[in-house]
Amino acid sequence: MTSKLQQLKSMTVVVADTGDIEAIRRFEPVDATTNPSLLLKAAGLPHYRDIVSAARDWAHDLGGSSEEQLANCCDRLAVDIGKEITRIVPGRVSTEVDARLSFDTPGTLARARRLIQLYEDAGVPRDRVLIKTASTWEGIRAAEQLEREDINCNLTLLFGFGQAAACADAGVTLISPFVGRILDWYKANTDLAIERPEDDPGVQSVTRIYHYYKANGYDTIVMGASFRNTGEIEALAGCDRLTISPQLLEELAGDDGDLPRVLDPDGATSDETNPAGNEASFRFDLNEDRMATEKLSDGIRGFVADQRRLEQLLKDFDA
Repeated sequence: MTSKLQQLKSMTVVVADTGDIEAIRRFEPVDATTNPSLLLKAAGLPHYRDIVSAARDWAHDLGGSSEEQLANCCDRLAVDIGKEITRIVPGRVSTEVDARLSFDTPGTLARARRLIQLYEDAGVPRDRVLIKTASTWEGIRAAEQLEREDINCNLTLLFGFGQAAACADAGVTLISPFVGRILDWYKANTDLAIERPEDDPGVQSVTRIYHYYKANGYDTIVMGASFRNTGEIEALAGCDRLTISPQLLEELAGDDGDLPRVLDPDGATSDETNPAGNEASFRFDLNEDRMATEKLSDGIRGFVADQRRLEQLLKDFDA
């Protein structure tokens, strides 16, 4: 019997949720995804010391105010780490726009175009990159425009069905609904008892979105993210993509048990409609979902905090 990881790869595109080059080499995912938290961890690894130094020197030579140099350094670091990853994975790397732009459509557009230009200047074509932005109304609108420019997008921090429906209508390439963070919220705020992985509200959320997309013929890829245990992953076997941390990849690689397929486009059924067809209904629907509202806000704050820590690390580098 092959490992559960190998079985999973036969039905789902496995994505490494890390910026650690050595972990990516070991588990051989198709794609890899990063965010400010992962870049912060990566920047502290010895392997990236020269990359950090080169990004700082490049930003300094480019000139501008100290704030502009810092922003340029962060973007260059993200692209240089992304370029390293594209040398290993055959597919794409996801690179995130500064989370402080989550409610700024023009700002997101400008930063996304800048990242793509940096990738192309580095010899990485845009079809190897997914631009990540939060699934806010403003982020979705930016992604809709970027897709028209052949800049493909990964909409992250997605917790509610209305967010997913709006992303599909906007024609975004991929969404990253968060499984584990949904579970975290229910554990902290309810008495929900979970006896099986299928009872996990995060698993149920991704399953609902998957069925809605497939039953209605949407091309947007569903990539489950933010897992707390392998049971959540196994309960979503067959999902388009799953982005998984090195720790959980290790557990799956060491388990030779049987892994049945759970999600299949041929069996998808849904009679749901989009509850958030315009801005007013999107905001109202999100507001009605306390979990999605709180986790979206928490997620943005968390990414912003890690972005600031990354900036401080870059300021202090070799100080």
